[in-house]
Amino acid sequence: MLDEAVEALLRGEVIVVPTDTVYGVAVAASVPGATARLFEVKARPTDVALPVLVTDEAQAREIVEVSPVAADLMAAHWPGGLTIVLPRRAGFDVDLGGTDRSTVGVRVPDHDVPRELARRVGPLVTTSANLHGRPTPATAAQVQAELGVEVIVDGGACAGAPSTVVRVVGDVVEVLRQGSIHL
Repeated sequence: MLDEAVEALLRGEVIVVPTDTVYGVAVAASVPGATARLFEVKARPTDVALPVLVTDEAQAREIVEVSPVAADLMAAHWPGGLTIVLPRRAGFDVDLGGTDRSTVGVRVPDHDVPRELARRVGPLVTTSANLHGRPTPATAAQVQAELGVEVIVDGGACAGAPSTVVRVVGDVVEVLRQGSIHL
């Protein structure tokens, strides 16, 4: 099933993946136009930025600038439910939506499937697998019924809390959304 998911990602398709928090819809960051399809499938406003899942800290460092405080958070909470908003590296020109194009929310999930997919195709632009503003379905079948995405990696029930989102500016850590990690 992972080979089929990789092929779909490389074609620019939106797929559904299990994570350690909730099911997510994902596209390969490297494929032009893929994020536009993700916004469309989810019916998400483009002014709400999309986060990126990576396989490890090294891959994160390819797309964001990592301060010592951010590195400490990564060491303490990755893999896991912490998304860290950091300055975007020059050259990572993927349109993630949002109003601040200078930062990227990045996370290493504590689940083998999205980490392996990110290892094979590069960073994954992703968000919860639900229509914008609705609760996230807990099973692959429920996601299929709601979104109609063809390629779904079924990981059983995923009913965790969404990730905690923090922004790191210098030595300051600001919690933007409280989720599965309590800081």
